[in-house]
Amino acid sequence: MRYFRRVLVGREPERQLLGALVEGARRGLAGTLVVRGEPGVGKSALLEELVAGADATVLRTQGVAVEAPLVFAALHRLLRPLARLHARLPEPQARALRIVFGEEAGGSVEPFLVGVATLSLLTSAAEENLVLCVVDDAHWLDPATAGALLFCARRLGADRVAMVFAARDGAWGSFDAHGLPETVLAGLDPVDSRTLLQERLGSATAADVLDRLVAETRGNPLALMELPGELTPGQLSGSAPLPSQLHLTAQVEQVFLDRSRRLPAAVQTMLLLAAADDTGELEMVRQAATALGLDEADLQAALGSGLLVGGSTSIAVRHPLVRSAIYQAATGAQRREVHRVLAVALSGRGDPDRKAWHLASAAQGPDREVVGALQAVGARAQRRGGHAAALAAYERAAALCDDRARRAELTFAAARSAWACGRAGPAQTLLTAAREGADDPLLLGDIARLRGHIEVNLGSAAEAHRIFVEAAQQVYPLDAARALDIGVAAAVMRTFGADSGTPLAATHALVAPVGGDPPRTRCLRLLLAAMTSVSEGDWSAATVALDLALEVGEQVDDRDLLWNLGNAALQLGDDQAQQRFYGYALSRAREAGAVTAIVYCLQRLCFGYYLAGDLVAVRSSAEEALSLGSSIGQPAMTAPPVAWLTLLAALQDRDDYDEQLARLGELVAAHPLGILSDPVHDLTRWAKGLRAAGSGDGFGAVHHLARFRMPVLARMAAPERIEAAARAGDAAAATGWTEELARFADATRRPWALATVAFGRALLAGQADAEALFHESLTHHKRAERPLAAARAQLAYGEWLRRSQRRVDARKHLREAVETFQDLRAEPLIARASQELRASGETARKRDPTTLVTLTPTELQIARLVSSGLSNKDVAAQCWVSPRTVAFHLRNVFAKAGVTSRGELARLDLG
Repeated sequence: MRYFRRVLVGREPERQLLGALVEGARRGLAGTLVVRGEPGVGKSALLEELVAGADATVLRTQGVAVEAPLVFAALHRLLRPLARLHARLPEPQARALRIVFGEEAGGSVEPFLVGVATLSLLTSAAEENLVLCVVDDAHWLDPATAGALLFCARRLGADRVAMVFAARDGAWGSFDAHGLPETVLAGLDPVDSRTLLQERLGSATAADVLDRLVAETRGNPLALMELPGELTPGQLSGSAPLPSQLHLTAQVEQVFLDRSRRLPAAVQTMLLLAAADDTGELEMVRQAATALGLDEADLQAALGSGLLVGGSTSIAVRHPLVRSAIYQAATGAQRREVHRVLAVALSGRGDPDRKAWHLASAAQGPDREVVGALQAVGARAQRRGGHAAALAAYERAAALCDDRARRAELTFAAARSAWACGRAGPAQTLLTAAREGADDPLLLGDIARLRGHIEVNLGSAAEAHRIFVEAAQQVYPLDAARALDIGVAAAVMRTFGADSGTPLAATHALVAPVGGDPPRTRCLRLLLAAMTSVSEGDWSAATVALDLALEVGEQVDDRDLLWNLGNAALQLGDDQAQQRFYGYALSRAREAGAVTAIVYCLQRLCFGYYLAGDLVAVRSSAEEALSLGSSIGQPAMTAPPVAWLTLLAALQDRDDYDEQLARLGELVAAHPLGILSDPVHDLTRWAKGLRAAGSGDGFGAVHHLARFRMPVLARMAAPERIEAAARAGDAAAATGWTEELARFADATRRPWALATVAFGRALLAGQADAEALFHESLTHHKRAERPLAAARAQLAYGEWLRRSQRRVDARKHLREAVETFQDLRAEPLIARASQELRASGETARKRDPTTLVTLTPTELQIARLVSSGLSNKDVAAQCWVSPRTVAFHLRNVFAKAGVTSRGELARLDLG
């Protein structure tokens, strides 16, 4: 294997595995491997061997325990050799890297955008040469770096990139590599262990001593190399008894500690200084050592001990176990002193974050200067998207703060950072502490708002509504604008069924226009009025207010407000407006790299796509949301897209229905969904209802479709619900659902609602009235742009005409219904409509199967974007993959479809 300079004893299988990984990447098939194992098992040695023989651009970094609070520190080291390629990046990505690496001041950066920029750099470098990315001690990576690299590992495709991570077995930390390929590096077998020991000790060691060392160390190479050095010649030869226990990690760590304690006190201090340092810069350590009265002889003695290693400009402890042994054995006073001199040495070096953390480690009690420095660290980390680093800084600052009010502010900042990095439990604990220490009503309002958002996502939506209402009420006398923001959040919650019964008394004052209001404020006032009217059932007033809000909203560029306008349009059945404003929000989220917002918008866009009959777009959006939710390690966010895929599978009678339904059930059982719970429940019921109806189980269909929780989804599914009840003979349910929708339709005048009401009444009407009602329904459907619902009405009308012995009249409607169902691939409905058409005396034309192209989710997404006219580069930017990966998938699409041009692709039926 040419990737290895020398053979590691007993590691041939792992060497072959890594060699195959690199060779695959060389051929354009990116690969990732996580090497796990206990301390000392040889992970780092294996990586060294890989790097030594690699004919590639090698990028290396390492997790360092004391560096974990420093946002993107390890990523900066990894990408430093690629600095010349920054000019190739899209400006938002290049700017994100400049900001997080401290090269440019600027606004906040989404951590996901840093991951995208990292992916772009790696794949850009791979256009020139094979890239080997090696990360040691990954379990100690700062969380921001871990997130960026794991994102890359999951998004690489047809790229000449190999990523290898080494991590301590069982020590996940921020490095959750779930789903990535991994291998566990075990101890050497007895034969290889003996070989290594004999290389280390020669032939004079007694056989039973060798056996004991092999058994006690369990083949751990570090232990095999280090423990014999602590034995006497007599013990090695067998003439003196061995110690009673030679336990692996603890004993090896003790070996390092004993070795350091045999050194002079000054050399021990030098070792402690190196263990506390996180720069690895020799000059830094020298400067700090001088401040402690240490000299060059002490440094050389430390290097000579074998516990430190260094070059002309660098220095480091030999092994992580050396660092932990020396650092943990020191007294608190000794540790504080070395951190103090390291902080002094960092002065003027342009690294305020490291300096602040050394000052914090040196602090023995409250220190206002250190609190200020840590607060600045937290603010910088937040701007760079390093929320875990910000959490650590704010928490430590709060602990060192003796001012009650300021400590409450810092604790709230820590809670906000904890929530931003997905640590809900700590966020709630910190919020409780902040509430207990806060006196400022505005701060209490902010605390309440965050509590409400956490409840929305993980707890009780009704409780979240109560929290929002009370917060808005308390804040209103002091800050009306802030109260308006919170009030809108409460009103939107209420429209989705989360009503605590607590009224917002300030609603009338908040919706009243004020001269000089900027567009955003005017829009919020109108939105609050619209959502309040929705909750009160005043559909007419809600529609008027929403129309005005949508008009003003066209002037606003605020992502949160844009998707709230989309939410309002969804509630009020304005199909075009909901798609437009969710689309606006999605565009802003993509520009910012705000992955959570992207997933949210993709999920919501599925509603409009489904109603408009663009099921390819539903599937594409759901698959992208599912992929992104998985990439960022947020399984709860994958439940709605899986629910959409389940609904599609039911409508189209796809083979994966049972698989998707089981997958959805596992997600719902394993993860709290919060506000997502009711939409996921209703989509599931919708899917089960369609499945039952498609199989002829009318009563089962009504059972599922009657159990919707959300009125807005019940209105969307009204054609299916009403028809299922009518066909099952449940006239009471069909009548009740129809007339409930009629109140909405009469007030809003939405064409789809008017069409569905007429459809429901036609199904229930007598012979004399049915035809006029069917005509009314189809007339409204011409303006509604909901093809699936229109085709249902045509099918039902055709069935009625045929049963009325008007076969010729029936054929036109049945034929059009069949064509629409074929376009949507709604197989159960195709079968039903085709059977009716045959009964009318005409046979439905079968779809030419050669026009159907079955693609993977990624191929489908890329094919759809290419068909819309985007270049490979533009598609890559939208999908967060490399142009090379796009080209790879596009070749597969062309091969499956039997086409040779983008123009031909655009004319195909993709699915």
